[in-house]
Amino acid sequence: MKNNSKNKFSTPRNVNSKVNSENKYRKYPKDTYRGNSENKSFSKRGASSSFDENKKYNSKSKNNYFLKDKNEKFHKHKDNLKNNLNLSKESKFNKKNHEFKETNLEDYIWGKHSVLAALEKNRPVNRIWCTSEIRSSEKFFILLKEAKNKGVLIEEVSWQRISQITRGAIHQGIALQVSFTQTISLEELISRSKVNKTSPILICLDGITDPHNVGAIIRSAEAFGCVGVILPQRRSAGITGTVAKVAAGALEHIAITRVVNLNRSLQALKNEGFLVIGLTEKASFDLSEFKEKAPLVIVVGSENKGISIITQKYCDYLLKIPLKGRTSSLNASVAAGIFINHITKIN
Repeated sequence: MKNNSKNKFSTPRNVNSKVNSENKYRKYPKDTYRGNSENKSFSKRGASSSFDENKKYNSKSKNNYFLKDKNEKFHKHKDNLKNNLNLSKESKFNKKNHEFKETNLEDYIWGKHSVLAALEKNRPVNRIWCTSEIRSSEKFFILLKEAKNKGVLIEEVSWQRISQITRGAIHQGIALQVSFTQTISLEELISRSKVNKTSPILICLDGITDPHNVGAIIRSAEAFGCVGVILPQRRSAGITGTVAKVAAGALEHIAITRVVNLNRSLQALKNEGFLVIGLTEKASFDLSEFKEKAPLVIVVGSENKGISIITQKYCDYLLKIPLKGRTSSLNASVAAGIFINHITKIN
């Protein structure tokens, strides 16, 4: 009975009960766990070395990637710059070609023989560019001096400047700009104005460099019966192709004079009995108040500066056009047209 009672409540003991009891709260066997723990446990020195190596590897890979990306961006930027430079060069080249097609250098003559032939035949000349060697040479010295006395502007410039004007042509150190009409001297203009004219009118331009304004004023002057137009040698647009185009044929019917010194020419005109009238917005008298009948010289200044202060001293009258609107000034060619129209009605 004793043995039976003990056997009644006792559980059968397995051989592996010890192992099972040990593994009761373990997921893996002890040996396996130890192996894992041994693999997971490592020294601080080993951990730091492996971490540093990984960090170095990662930093190197990042740096390599960054450098690669940076190099790619640099090369792309370099290619873009080259493309932009090529496009800018092409645009400049096209612009130059467009300008060349527009003007076609028809107003210019260059080269020693070509310029010499033009000067010897007294061809109308607006401007001459030459080097110091050409100007002092025996062939050109006397011809250039005579051209200057006729009112031709002669500039002594460098070789590079002439190359720029002629757009890289073989110029041999000299080039000229042809005038689209033959100019006459101031003495001849005065003598022409006295023929069959009791009150001749001359137009004098002071500092108008815009060829469109010059051409428009010449057109208005011829349309209202003025005898001639006086242009200073410097600070004025010459009789170029643009001026001739804007003038619309008026250059064939009106005299043009180029003078070296504008103020001296005005004094010479005053000595011949001309009254000099300056058109300026700062004048104290209106145009409607002027009623003098006499030979007149009308001086028109530029839009920006107007008539120079020195030139104003040579004027007998300073007049302005009365304006009723808020606009304080008019275009130079428009103001000249209104002024000439009013003066011709009086005379």
